[in-house]
Amino acid sequence: MMLDYNSLLLALGVSTACLAVTMMGSWLVRRAETVLLTATVGLVLVVGGIFVYSAYVNRPEPWLGVGNFVLFHAGFATIWGAGKQFLTGRLSLPGIATRALAAMVFSVVPMLSGYDGLAFIADNLAIALLLFATARQYWLARAEAPAPILGIAALYTLTGISFVLCAAVLISDGRLVLGAAPSNWAEDLSLAVCIAGMTGIGALSLALHQWRLAARHRLDAITDPLTGLLNRRAVFDEYGTRPMGTTTAVIVFDIDHFKSVNDRHGHAAGDHVLKVFAGELTAHCRPGDTAARLGGEEFALVFKETMPGRAELAAERIRGAFEACEIPIDGEMLKCTVSVGVAPGRAQPLDFDAMLSAADKALYAAKRAGRNRVELAGHLQAVPSRTAS
Repeated sequence: MMLDYNSLLLALGVSTACLAVTMMGSWLVRRAETVLLTATVGLVLVVGGIFVYSAYVNRPEPWLGVGNFVLFHAGFATIWGAGKQFLTGRLSLPGIATRALAAMVFSVVPMLSGYDGLAFIADNLAIALLLFATARQYWLARAEAPAPILGIAALYTLTGISFVLCAAVLISDGRLVLGAAPSNWAEDLSLAVCIAGMTGIGALSLALHQWRLAARHRLDAITDPLTGLLNRRAVFDEYGTRPMGTTTAVIVFDIDHFKSVNDRHGHAAGDHVLKVFAGELTAHCRPGDTAARLGGEEFALVFKETMPGRAELAAERIRGAFEACEIPIDGEMLKCTVSVGVAPGRAQPLDFDAMLSAADKALYAAKRAGRNRVELAGHLQAVPSRTAS
């Protein structure tokens, strides 16, 4: 039986080590996915704990038990940290340290006091709590990719339950002093569950990060890298040639005299101006509306549902807000303006391309009329501005 138990421990150690190597390789390919590195560190610590525990099984000395507890708790706390990082995008070192130290105190103190049975009860319960907390992080992030994330959460939960069973059997035995590593059906079951769970979690984690990488590539393909707005391709993918109803509107913006900003202050200053305008556009964009950079200094705002006249008022608010901006460039405050063309929905629906063309024509009319103004497509009725430049 002892040989079988050691064989299971060896299998668990090897499978965990292989998973750590695979995750490290994945991180080396995608350095931005630092959650992979965090998980790798946690797995390496757990592998160390497995082999120290294997030594303890053969020679149950307190210092080996303490070493096992320290490595296990540091490892599982770090794995919790990887789950938290996956959810929030931030690594919580204080959270990892607090959980690891709390678990170590509850298990190491009894071990050093000679109550190894109590120490293993505390060890199993602490690991179970860390696994349940890790499962919770993935459960909270399930909206991103429900199938693999729910699978990961379920496997962490199942593995945590196996450690609770180990603690329950030790509690039922009522022995605070064992003099040897715990040996019962729950320990054997927990090892088998850990091997299966580690394999499943590893496969689902790698699949999840591949999915994340593909999603990031898709997002990059439709996002303007400078402003973070959608790009021209994304707008046409969204609206295509479908009819735009009476409650829709397309607004096109073009920053006035933008070339002179680049010529006088440099392209870095021009990029800053574009970012400032993108910020104003985003600030006036409601949920469900679409803000995009069409290219160069030209932007668009698409209203899916809007009341008559609201598009012109929104365009005027954005124009006025941008005109009021003081943009720090080369030690001076630069003021820029924007010309705007608005194409509101028509009684007879037009496709998006036609509405964009109508808004463009209104924009050029605003440019010809002196810039820094809003022009309405169709009758080209201007919304007056305070100044023109």
